[in-house]
Amino acid sequence: MKPRIAVLGCGYWGSNHVRTLKALGALHAVSDANRDRAEGFASEQECLALAPDELFERDDVDAIVMALPPQFHAETAIRAVNAGKDVLVEKPVALTVEDAERAVKAARDNKRVYMVGHVLRFHPAFEKLKALVDAGELGEIRYIHSHRLGLGKFHTENDALWDLAPHDLSMILAITGAAPIEVHGEGAAMLDHLSDFAHLHMRFPGNLRGHLFASRLNPYRERRLTVVGTKGMAVFDDVEPWERKLAVYHHSVWQDSGQWAFTADEPHYVPVEQGMPLTRELEHFIQCIETRAEPRTDGEEAIRVLQVLTAGTVRHQGAL
Repeated sequence: MKPRIAVLGCGYWGSNHVRTLKALGALHAVSDANRDRAEGFASEQECLALAPDELFERDDVDAIVMALPPQFHAETAIRAVNAGKDVLVEKPVALTVEDAERAVKAARDNKRVYMVGHVLRFHPAFEKLKALVDAGELGEIRYIHSHRLGLGKFHTENDALWDLAPHDLSMILAITGAAPIEVHGEGAAMLDHLSDFAHLHMRFPGNLRGHLFASRLNPYRERRLTVVGTKGMAVFDDVEPWERKLAVYHHSVWQDSGQWAFTADEPHYVPVEQGMPLTRELEHFIQCIETRAEPRTDGEEAIRVLQVLTAGTVRHQGAL
């Protein structure tokens, strides 16, 4: 029998968890501070509607997916693992590194699975990109940059950096295999005291450099991760259709008689198996519950991402 999983928080992203878990045959219950919302999903998905406090007391709930406002994630996760539940916590898992560390320690002490919802780690195009990097197809990685831009969403507790950048930081840290040794953040607040535009500049061991640009006040959508190596460059562009999501460029740059020369190659589009990242993420969560394996996106990764976010956060006194 599959684990019996409850979803706590039935808002925009939580509702996606509800529908996906139902399709996977693992949805047991839904819960939300808005009882009517929870009962509506329960009726639609043919599962239980439980009050939030009930989730921690029920023996028929094995695990909880949490899609709450981030200021509630840490304490709720601690309560869940203390009650013997495995958890998948959406990003960001907390608003401070200290709170994240407390939650991860509580899960470890209780021998519970603690997984963070860095869903793009499960995107087939990113998995293929990382495989190319690991196989040395791009040579030595020298630079990584990502752009995650669009209009919205707007939150009262976290800015563009904390809302959008965890996805890209998770992918960047997976490729580098190391935390940055230097982080510098820049931000601009146009609406209130929270950054609507955020830049992160990072330096990693081996002088590998990285840059991240996130904005929630941009007129067009961009979802692009670029990896530059000594043998080639690769671009994961999630706005493109599947057949063009992952492109590899074998450009060449060299010196000839003291002058720089280069050749610009046409992109080679790498075939990528289609698959919904959220489905793959939840399948992995279910597998970890069943096997007690450590998740690909575990609590230590969540802490590393929060450490970079904290180092790169810019505080504003008010709107510009």
